[in-house]
Amino acid sequence: MSLSRAPRRRSTGGRALLLTAVTLTGALALTACTGADGGKPTGSGGNYVTGAKGVSTAAKGERTEAPKLDGETVDGKTLDTTALKGKVVVLNVWGSWCPPCRAEAPSFAKVSKELTDAGKDVVFVGVNVRDNSKQNAASFEETFGITYPSLYDPDGKLLLRFPKGSLNPNAIPSTLVLDREGRIAARTLAPLGEDQLRSMIDPVLAEQ
Repeated sequence: MSLSRAPRRRSTGGRALLLTAVTLTGALALTACTGADGGKPTGSGGNYVTGAKGVSTAAKGERTEAPKLDGETVDGKTLDTTALKGKVVVLNVWGSWCPPCRAEAPSFAKVSKELTDAGKDVVFVGVNVRDNSKQNAASFEETFGITYPSLYDPDGKLLLRFPKGSLNPNAIPSTLVLDREGRIAARTLAPLGEDQLRSMIDPVLAEQ
């Protein structure tokens, strides 16, 4: 006489929790030190074009407004990027644990200081992600001489505010340049050297 085994049933509540976890994981899937496409050029988008060097740009009349990014900074102060309209804003997404972020940090420190000292109409803002403590992030800034503020975003929630299909920062590191109206003018999903960084900023600074 054979005994049939009753099918194993997962509770509805457990299944719901699993689906929620999977959804959140997918939403926060900013692959460490790379992007969904490995940082490679992806051709043309709906309102932007990606060049041979992996920098995507949007024409002045085709840009998407960047979302409000606000909260506490690594040094314990507060920052709201919408208050920076009227200036060109360079947003850099980084983590102290990310080797490419460490590689590009000296270029950001140098270019930001030189542009500030020259009185250029540009400000730099970092977005620190996936660091479990502010201490690690603060040590990174001290080591590389980063003097501009960085929003502390350990869960990557600020990055989820960017609309899908836009030039969103879906890799670490990512760099965006916002025009004076707070719209996304350029983006790259790869680490930058000094010359590449300037090549993203200068055309937006020159706009009237």
